[in-house]
Amino acid sequence: MQNEQTWILDRASLTPSKIALIDIQTKRKWSYEELSNESLKWLCYLRNEGIKKGNRVALLAENSIDIFPILFACGLGGFIYVPLNWRLSKRELISILNDSSPSILITDEEFHNLGEEIFKEKLVRIPSDFSVDSPEFNPTPQWQSTDPWLMIYTGGTMGNPKGVLLSFDAVNWNALNTILSWNLSCEDCTVNYMPLFHTGGLNALSIPILMCGGTVVVGNKFDAEEAIRSVNDYQSTISLFVPTMYQSMIETDYFQHASFPTVKVFLSGGAPCPQTIYSHFIKKGLKFKEGYGLTEAGPNNFYIDSDDAAKKPGSVGKSMMFNSIRIKNKNGAICKVGEVGELYIKGRHMFTEYWNNAEETKNAIIDGWLKTGDLAKVDGDGDVFIVGRSKDMIITGGENVYPLEVEQCIVNHPHVREVAVVGIRDEKWGEVVTAFIVSSSNWVCSESEIQNYCREQLGTYKVPKKVLFLDELPKTHVGKIDKKRLKESVN
Repeated sequence: MQNEQTWILDRASLTPSKIALIDIQTKRKWSYEELSNESLKWLCYLRNEGIKKGNRVALLAENSIDIFPILFACGLGGFIYVPLNWRLSKRELISILNDSSPSILITDEEFHNLGEEIFKEKLVRIPSDFSVDSPEFNPTPQWQSTDPWLMIYTGGTMGNPKGVLLSFDAVNWNALNTILSWNLSCEDCTVNYMPLFHTGGLNALSIPILMCGGTVVVGNKFDAEEAIRSVNDYQSTISLFVPTMYQSMIETDYFQHASFPTVKVFLSGGAPCPQTIYSHFIKKGLKFKEGYGLTEAGPNNFYIDSDDAAKKPGSVGKSMMFNSIRIKNKNGAICKVGEVGELYIKGRHMFTEYWNNAEETKNAIIDGWLKTGDLAKVDGDGDVFIVGRSKDMIITGGENVYPLEVEQCIVNHPHVREVAVVGIRDEKWGEVVTAFIVSSSNWVCSESEIQNYCREQLGTYKVPKKVLFLDELPKTHVGKIDKKRLKESVN
């Protein structure tokens, strides 16, 4: 019984000897046949452990090719794959595990001890020592394309993590739409240092390229020199990095002197990209463009020709073939050319719901359209520009940070009286988390003390890079903290 669930097996039968995955750190290579076999081994193991359709399978592991067989085994078995952000604090990970209630937690060697601390149920590590004789695929009963495959946690509007449930339809239609709209093929190769617990690492290029028979080269912890060299070493044709990665890569001597003959285009995502980065690639005659997406849709939603991107940096272009976009003003009317409004997205690549959060789901999907909370405008050519966010969310180095969560952490410090957290634009990070603090009168102010306090409770990327101390926070006429004035004070 072949269906949308089993395409990785079909791909392996079409191109069994083609290299599917390469691990930069270990130098291991898997053909599609080997990837298929590894996926079936994990499927058999999980079934033998009593994992059933709809059960959650959580993973806490750094980037490696070992992640993909687990991902596909979950798809083949109808299990819900829950990749965990290993950058989060122990408290945050426990909260997500409590919410998702997985039947098993899989870890790599690096995080196995942590796994034992935070999860008291079934635990297994990669590389595993289990063996499966002659694994075969037995179809999952009562399978539907709308069944969930992935659950990726993203920050909530109030700082609480939300499990974004993505069906087979959502993942596969994003991949198919990307392949057709971006003209991907079996000749393409991507170098991926994006974290594989994010939709960008999984769904932006990795799954689409595996679907069309290309090669995914996986890097572990990002190193600018290693990453930019890998683009040439592995003859990459298309790769995605966030602006902070690009900033580090263009500063290497290798980038300055190397040519990149196999690269069709460099892609940027995760945060608005400074035009200075565009200029470095354009000067070298390299194709460079950026995209827009979010966990709840895609994340691929737009396509722009590289030549057009060079002429109008910052544009993400037009919606892809099988999704639609609208930009609506406050009155609900479609925006005119040049008018800024909120971006709405529609398509079969959209998420199903937020796990255990019907209210947030209802607020996010309006008449079948995803209300993104992001502000955009369209020019006379029909190309879209993302110009800001209607929410307070901060994007720093490709990671989403919600100010209220950081504020709630800092205000618990015994010597803090008031705090406001905002994102301040930064050439390297896109934005930096910045805390403005009014302290108790008898406390000697210390930036490092606040940062160390936050590190004990928050993921490292949420810790303020700047801490500024004021005698009083500015207020609006109704008594609210005036964050606009705070931003203006340092910009």
